[in-house]
Amino acid sequence: MKKILSADIGGTHSRFAYFKGERDGGLALVKTQWFRTSDFSSLLRLLRHLKESGFPLDPEDADVAVFAVAGPVEKGTRSSPPFISWDVDIARLKKYFKLKRCLLINDFVAQAYACRSPVGESAEKILPGTIMADEAIAVIGAGTALGKAALVPVAGGRFDAVPSEGGHANFPFVTKKEAQFGEFLLRKLGDEYITANVVVSGRGLSYIHKFLTGKALHPDEIAKTTSHNSETLIWASRFYGRVCRNYALEVLGLGGVYIAGGVAAKMPELVRHEAFAAEFRSSKTLGDLLKRIPVFLITNEESGLWGGAVLGLQEIAGRK
Repeated sequence: MKKILSADIGGTHSRFAYFKGERDGGLALVKTQWFRTSDFSSLLRLLRHLKESGFPLDPEDADVAVFAVAGPVEKGTRSSPPFISWDVDIARLKKYFKLKRCLLINDFVAQAYACRSPVGESAEKILPGTIMADEAIAVIGAGTALGKAALVPVAGGRFDAVPSEGGHANFPFVTKKEAQFGEFLLRKLGDEYITANVVVSGRGLSYIHKFLTGKALHPDEIAKTTSHNSETLIWASRFYGRVCRNYALEVLGLGGVYIAGGVAAKMPELVRHEAFAAEFRSSKTLGDLLKRIPVFLITNEESGLWGGAVLGLQEIAGRK
């Protein structure tokens, strides 16, 4: 059996997993470990700590190591994640730990590959529709920021993931009151424009609640106390539906839309609410097409680890 080290380095948490690649092409999860990203000054120190923590797989013993990071990846070796205080240089890691094979990918590239794993297969269907085989899959989700990736079909029945940094693009406010919310955020943050990273994220939930009620609450408090008819929930659901709809149209995600990320996993009412469905299907020109696209929710917060393992297994198979 092949040994795979999968890592998901996010703005809040860094997760690691040891997978075994089975002879039938499946994956067996052996162990996972979580750390707070801000507790470490580099990925090198984080990996050293993992090794010292008693994790059952030493990095150098892995047949392949896949590192997913919350930021754009340059030439497959470097990343300067916008919400992490340190850079990632895979060449240094590979040299220090004598890694056999090593891949660096965007964290939502990992989420995209997770759709081809048991995690994706067990995802909850939020909106009905028909998956069209051999069509693009749109993967999107909010945590510390908003991540996006597309899984597109290639020759031989395989899929490749295409990264995106679309969460850094302007968020589209529509109504007059939404525009007032945008102005509220501009005053508060001092930014040139408001991005989806701000609006559709944990902190975005707090900003929405503050704007509508005047009360400052942590996202966890809002999740625990918000009722179905809460204006905060309705606004947040509508905004989430909007970014999902826009991305589904941008990549023509006829293979389905998969929602990942910690915000919806912790507060699934955001995407189960009728305000989400109404906004997702809202289009004068392509409303009928949107009604045919199914939407799924991945609630497993370790889905990125599964995605990294899927890619790692594919890497091993391709280099035999």
